[in-house]
Amino acid sequence: MSHRWFNDNNREILLKKITNRELVAGVIGLGYVGLPLAVEIAKAGFNTIGFDVKKEKVDSVNQGHSYIGDVAGSDLKRLVEESILAVTTDFSEISNVDFIAICVPTPLDAHGRPDISHVESSVKSIARYLHKGMMVVLESTSYPGTTEEIVKPILESTGLKCGEDFYLGFSPERVDPGNAIYNIGNIPKVVGGLGTAAGELISAMYAAVLQNEVFRVSSPAVAEMTKMLENSYRNVNIGLINEFAVFCNKMGISIWEVIEAAKTKPFGFVPFYPGPGVGGHCIPVDPCYLNYKAGEYNFRFSMIEASVKVNDFMPEYCVKRIGDILNRRFRKPLDGARILILGVAYKPDIDDCRESPAIRIIDKLHTEGANTIFFDPYIPRFLHRGKIYEGVKELTVDIIQSADLVVVTAQTTHKADYEFVRRHAKAVFDTRNATKDLADRSNIELL
Repeated sequence: MSHRWFNDNNREILLKKITNRELVAGVIGLGYVGLPLAVEIAKAGFNTIGFDVKKEKVDSVNQGHSYIGDVAGSDLKRLVEESILAVTTDFSEISNVDFIAICVPTPLDAHGRPDISHVESSVKSIARYLHKGMMVVLESTSYPGTTEEIVKPILESTGLKCGEDFYLGFSPERVDPGNAIYNIGNIPKVVGGLGTAAGELISAMYAAVLQNEVFRVSSPAVAEMTKMLENSYRNVNIGLINEFAVFCNKMGISIWEVIEAAKTKPFGFVPFYPGPGVGGHCIPVDPCYLNYKAGEYNFRFSMIEASVKVNDFMPEYCVKRIGDILNRRFRKPLDGARILILGVAYKPDIDDCRESPAIRIIDKLHTEGANTIFFDPYIPRFLHRGKIYEGVKELTVDIIQSADLVVVTAQTTHKADYEFVRRHAKAVFDTRNATKDLADRSNIELL
């Protein structure tokens, strides 16, 4: 009965702290997910402490400088100056927080298997300063079961008991960098708590911070599987439309026109668009996490595996199309050709090139003997396999005319004048239909 009394009493204390904005929040990992979340929590009136192992990130935030496109520098500067938000590399400050969200990377290792070492390291840091009444939420994407099988045992190794002494849950991040409509504040939030009290308290915290619905599910595993479904759905549909694009090209049919026609159906069809492949942290990575877990149950996601193969094939297919265009139009081989790549981000108008198909295209072009240059207004340079690639600083007439072919791999809707490019280019291969509004398309070929 003493545990039950403490649990109920602690629940009321935490709910009151949330209501009165007396709760202190923490966020571990100040990247594309963590920094926007920390800013949103602070903007809601909660004193917030951000944690990161990289001193340069911490110094930047504490100086009021944003390095994330979706975080306004003015917001960050105000919150820091008003001492609502502070960030540190000193993880002992965790002892001062009532709520902490883990927003660290979950990449794949060299063998394509889930690497949750950053999550484990963060949870161990929390365990050192875990105290009664604390809420811990994992937001980093991982396979279903991570919260209960990995996070919970580490935290309980302290002697504190989950659901009685502290509250644990999973809430999948849903950030969409560069989205002008949906941001971390207005995207509905899914919360799966380990026990009723955890679900209620963690949901109450997010409801106090965000401007949209908080949807509670019955367990962390359901919330984890929700993220897997969301991104696998996209992976499968992108794979389907990419396969359609390859076949339509063989038949001399425009896949883009086909999609526009299909979109007129008012039910039963959601448009997806082809491209040079998939990138970013989620879509190419999440199926690997799901299949890792499925292997424990002797199960295979055949549709997901098929879509992954199609999407992984697209950079190679784009290089083949580049070679075909050079040969057909100019009788020029790929070996020795000069190719201008427009956009190395994994999606339009962001400064993130993680898992970018454009970089894989550059790699394959180099393998075939082509020379490449690139322009991206958001990414002046990138590091790949230990080598720094420098982009051209300005898209000039001379730069465009020097290329045997211009390839649009990441549409930049605000900072690239495609008519200017088309006018001065020998030919353009547009993998994103970025040039769809141009009247003269005589030197343009679409994916």
